[in-house]
Amino acid sequence: MTPHRPETMLVMGAEAFAAQFGPAEHDRLRTLASLGDPVHTEELTSPAARRRLAEVEVLITSWGAPPLDAEVLRAAPGLRAVLHAAGSVRGHVGDEVFDRDILVTTAAAANAEPVAQFTLASVLWAFKKVPFLAADARVHRADWSYRDGRGPLSGRDRTVVVLGYSRVGRRVVDLLVSLAVARVLVVDPVVDPAVITAAGAEPVSLAEALPQADVLSLHAPSLPETRHLIGAAELAALPPGSVLINTARGALVDTAALTSACQRDGLHAILDVTEPEPLPADSPLYDLPNVVITPHIAGSLDSETRRLTAAALTELERLGAGLPALDEVTRETRAAQA
Repeated sequence: MTPHRPETMLVMGAEAFAAQFGPAEHDRLRTLASLGDPVHTEELTSPAARRRLAEVEVLITSWGAPPLDAEVLRAAPGLRAVLHAAGSVRGHVGDEVFDRDILVTTAAAANAEPVAQFTLASVLWAFKKVPFLAADARVHRADWSYRDGRGPLSGRDRTVVVLGYSRVGRRVVDLLVSLAVARVLVVDPVVDPAVITAAGAEPVSLAEALPQADVLSLHAPSLPETRHLIGAAELAALPPGSVLINTARGALVDTAALTSACQRDGLHAILDVTEPEPLPADSPLYDLPNVVITPHIAGSLDSETRRLTAAALTELERLGAGLPALDEVTRETRAAQA
C-alpha cells in the first residue's frame, strides 16, 4: 500500500525555517508530503495563506508559529495534524485544536538532548568549581592559593539533586547514572517513585533533598504552582559551597533571593535562564565570580535544530503510513509543558 502524502504547509518564523530546513530536510519533506504555494509562511491571515489553509491536512510548526485560534481553524476544515518541530506547543496550540480532535505532536524529546548534555557538562564542572575558579584566575595571578577558596573540589561522593523528572530531567538522570559520577536524588511529586528508583536514582521530597545537594539542577516546567519554587528558604537550606544550575525556566527561582544568596551566602550558580531574561544591566549577578550566566543556549540551536525537524518529519511519515504518533501532545500533557 502506497503511503498517503498529506497536503502540508510549514508555519514558523523565518529564522526557524532557515535553520531547520536545509536541502536534506526539503528533500525528505517532498517525499512525504504534497506541497502547495506557499510551502512556508510566518502568518496565517494573508489571502495566500488562507487559500492554502483551505487545502492543508497537516501543519508543521516551530518557533514563531502564530496562534491556531478559532478563526484559523475555520479556514482549515481539513486539518488533521499539527506536528511541532520544537518543544512546547503552549504558545500556539489552544483548546480549539483539541476540540477538533486534531493530532498534535512535539519534538520535545529531541530538544531535551542538548539541554541534558549542557547540564551534564555543567554538573561535572560544578564538582570542581571550574567556571568559578576560572573567574578567580583573572584576579589572583600571583599564585594558585585561591584554589582552596571555593570548598571541596572533588567529583567523588557527591550528591546531585534533579528537580523535575521531565524529559530533560530523565535524560540528565540517565547520563549521571550511566557515568556513576554521583548519588542522584530526584524531586518530582507527580512521578511514581518506583519509576525513579528503576532509573537508578532516589525519589525524595524537596525538603529532604536540599540539605544534601552538592548540585541542584532544575528541570521543572514554568507553571503558576512552580513560580519561585526556589526562594530564600530553599536557597538557605542548601549546603555551603553548593551549586545551583538552571537550564529550565528563570521563573522557577526568585531572582532577588538568588542574588542575596550568591552575594552573602557563597552560593554558586550556573544560569542559562533567568527572570527576567535577560537580566537588567545593573543586576549584581553579572559581576559575581561565583555566578556564570549564559544567554539561553542549552536548548537546540543552529544545526542542532535539524534533529527537531527530523522528529517532526518522522511523525509526518508515520501519519501518512497510518501509524500512531510517537510523541503526541494531549490537552492534559500540554498544560504541564515548559
